[in-house]
Amino acid sequence: MREMIKMVLVLTVITAVSGGILSVLKTSTEERIEGQILKFQKAPAIADIFDTATNDPLKDRFKILFEDEEITFFPGKLEDGSKAVAFEAKGGGFGGDVGLMVGIDLESDKIIKARVTTHSETPGIGSRIKDDPAAFLSQFAGMGFDSNFKTKNDGGDIDALSGATVTSKGVCIAAAQVKQLYLKLKPQILNKMK
Repeated sequence: MREMIKMVLVLTVITAVSGGILSVLKTSTEERIEGQILKFQKAPAIADIFDTATNDPLKDRFKILFEDEEITFFPGKLEDGSKAVAFEAKGGGFGGDVGLMVGIDLESDKIIKARVTTHSETPGIGSRIKDDPAAFLSQFAGMGFDSNFKTKNDGGDIDALSGATVTSKGVCIAAAQVKQLYLKLKPQILNKMK
């Protein structure tokens, strides 16, 4: 009986120490990981969306808490004086989640551009969603939020990328999430951008 209690105590101590080490490691690397994601995934999409911005959307970013989730917004002040915002949503593609960064003109409530930030889609097929924005993502530019962000096969306004229907649907799901979040959070977004 004593051997069993000793084994349980040793295992408990080892588990507690391991858990503590993992917690410290997660906390100490969290900021660096977030910086790498920002630099290599989000920054290129934001630079493409806000190619005429007079500010630095990465430095001016802000967060809004919505349903226990912090959403990061990237404000853009465009050359023509208009204000815009970009943020990311995700939709399920063929190989996993597809991250979609969408830039929105705050005055017209229309999409400026949409760009894929992350994906795990099949190279040469679904990966075209990011590699060739003109093939699919260009359809979103200029669309208002009265549009139906579904593929035409599903009764929507978007032509699916040939050979990548599931990926196209995932991007449309992400665009629909952007629409819902934007319409709910627009007053808070405008307040933060003052």
